[in-house]
Amino acid sequence: MNPTQTSTPQIITETICLSDDSDMEMSEDKTPKNSSKPEERRSSRRKRIKVVEEKSESVPKSVEKKPNIDKSITTKKKEPSPATSTSQKPDETKPQENRDPFKEILTGLEGAAFQSRLPCEKMTASEAACFPEITKNGLISTRVFLNIRNRILQMWIEDPKTQLTLENTMKRMEKPFECDPDLVKKIHSFLERHGYINFGIFKRLKPLPTLKHGKVVVIGAGISGLIAARQLQSFGFDVTVLEARDRVGGRIASFRKNNYVADLGAMVVTGVWGNPITTLSRQIGIEMLPIKSMCPLYGAGGKLVKKEKDEMIEREFNRLLESTSYLSHTLDINYCGNYPLSLGDALEFLIKMQEKHVKEKQAQYLQDITQHQEKLLAGQEQIMTKVQKLKEIKANYAKLQNSSKKQPSKQADTETANAEIEWQRRSTLREWKLIWNEIEAIKEENTELENKLKDLENNPPSDIYLSSKDRQILDWHFANLEFANATPLNNLSLKHWDQDDDFEFIGSHTTVKNGYSCLPIALTEGLDIRVNTAVKKIKYYPHGAQVVTENLKTNDQSVTYKADLVLCTLTLGVLKVAISDTTEQINSVRFDPPLPDWKQAAIQRLGFGNLNKVILCFDRIFWDPNVNLFGHVGSTTQSRGELFLFWNISQSPVLLALVAGHSAAIMENVSDDVIVGRCIAVLKGIFGNSAVPQPKETVVTRWRADPWARGSYSFVSVGASGSDYDLLAAPVTPKFDNKGNPVNDMPRLFFAGEHTIRNYPATVHGALLSGLREAGRICDYYLGFPNTYPNEPKS
Repeated sequence: MNPTQTSTPQIITETICLSDDSDMEMSEDKTPKNSSKPEERRSSRRKRIKVVEEKSESVPKSVEKKPNIDKSITTKKKEPSPATSTSQKPDETKPQENRDPFKEILTGLEGAAFQSRLPCEKMTASEAACFPEITKNGLISTRVFLNIRNRILQMWIEDPKTQLTLENTMKRMEKPFECDPDLVKKIHSFLERHGYINFGIFKRLKPLPTLKHGKVVVIGAGISGLIAARQLQSFGFDVTVLEARDRVGGRIASFRKNNYVADLGAMVVTGVWGNPITTLSRQIGIEMLPIKSMCPLYGAGGKLVKKEKDEMIEREFNRLLESTSYLSHTLDINYCGNYPLSLGDALEFLIKMQEKHVKEKQAQYLQDITQHQEKLLAGQEQIMTKVQKLKEIKANYAKLQNSSKKQPSKQADTETANAEIEWQRRSTLREWKLIWNEIEAIKEENTELENKLKDLENNPPSDIYLSSKDRQILDWHFANLEFANATPLNNLSLKHWDQDDDFEFIGSHTTVKNGYSCLPIALTEGLDIRVNTAVKKIKYYPHGAQVVTENLKTNDQSVTYKADLVLCTLTLGVLKVAISDTTEQINSVRFDPPLPDWKQAAIQRLGFGNLNKVILCFDRIFWDPNVNLFGHVGSTTQSRGELFLFWNISQSPVLLALVAGHSAAIMENVSDDVIVGRCIAVLKGIFGNSAVPQPKETVVTRWRADPWARGSYSFVSVGASGSDYDLLAAPVTPKFDNKGNPVNDMPRLFFAGEHTIRNYPATVHGALLSGLREAGRICDYYLGFPNTYPNEPKS
């Protein structure tokens, strides 16, 4: 459908004057009824950049730590309908930056379920599949299941530093639920299998199983590979982790030198409620620092953008985004001809529509003035005509008066003549009065027209939709969005780019005080990890798998690792190179046999973006230490992502500049000296030449050029959808044996990583959850479902 052929919603055509001399007042809000207010930032991945104020609309009310046992179960009363949980906002009396993020964690059964991303009063689909007898037996059985499940979750949330064994669970389980040990055992096994309890770094009360169920090779020592390896090891598998780099963490990398600390990759923990990173941080004692939301903007010339101007254009930015959603989801405009539309296409189309609407209002304004002037002139001409008519009536009236003085010769004639003259005189007076009233009415109309003309002349419409400076500020917000998605807006699917918004965690956004890399380093404890080991080929067949590697440090001949199955956590960027290469190249991976067509198609459709950082370490702080973020507005649309945002989140004098959008790709071909020089020039434009010293240390990232990353994180590209994440997550089962005979065996190749989790893509917690998911999936395939498999593997 051609968007120009459809009716445009009122929000799109509503004119908003944003020129420099505007009175800072937006026009009437015409947001569609099903959208949020434009003043409110949407719950989307934009929150990674200009951090939003906390929202708690969906946060359950905190309950007491004492188990909340449902009395209706023990008394056999009729079960009432579950009441909707009320919201409880965090304490607003404390500044956001001073809050302890862990104090926001909810307690009680309801809080434990919420923190575990599970509904408190409802079974999930996976739970219903594993416990069909519970759903079959009705509401009372479901209530019993939920109380046991939530109580076990509560035990784990209260003390995630110690293994929650089945024995301790039974000891702490309250009446009457301890009377059904089999159900408690099954629920405990289910929660442990799927990574809801006993995950991360904790004190084990039971040793690891000595009898191994099989050999697993995990490719990649990022957060997903490490957490999956730990889980599989605890379930009784022999696990080896292969990592091409000389370090663990993947795209979690921290720069440390002297007192300087900065994250080169993942940096922000986006929300604490429901986030598994919260549990890990409590386990290893990571200090989390909440991010202050204030973000002043500095124009291209270094001048501070007025807060009113920034907020006004940000509202317009959100209105434009809401309009794209209206176009896509309400009007179903997602194609132009046979080509799917991108978010960038839709935004530019809406901007052009607004500009067109401004011109239309200008034309209407001139037309209104012309019409009013023509009506005023016509009224004046009518008055002149009627005044002339009054003069004629006056003359006729004078003649009648004179004729009445002449006396006829006969009495009868006199009476007749007088009557006729009186009739003519009265008729003339009536005509006079009628015309006079018409003149007065025209005068009133003319007065009204003059007032309207004066009002029009005093309130001319804007001659532009956005001034050049306004467009620069709007482009900053676009760059902000390009950072959130690691790609130019023209690459994002109009319909599906924000498909994960409903699963955004809430609560404080935080950073890790000593660098994010301390988390993956902690996860390495007890694991067999082979660093400097690059995977060259992944072979999988009906009865096992082989991984051919090369040692990058010693350049030894290839080493082959045999396994029952392989868990591949290679980045989407590396997978894209793998399926595009037909011959062996350095730093590329081959699959043998090639991945199935459906898997390759999903890899090709889904996007893998790029975001780069510039780390600047100084000997002193010359910026406002109370501000975590400040923005730099670019001078052109093409360069809007160049050094558009600076972060001050370190305890030492370190600034971190972001490069997003088209600029992220351009800077990879520019030398460090040029990039750092540009940074210093921008900072001097803001703070003054004398205030900005030369940095002591600098680091420039180039994630696209990194052979083990090939980019930063995934996004839903044009032509892709959220279902492609599911396809990337799906395991691969060999279809033929070595002789080409068809087989029907179990999967041998599994996939994890942020690009494989539909609800939490492009995040560290998403990668972690994908590792937990795959560990559970592997166990389900090779050990059986947890409700039929004993809690502890036999040793």
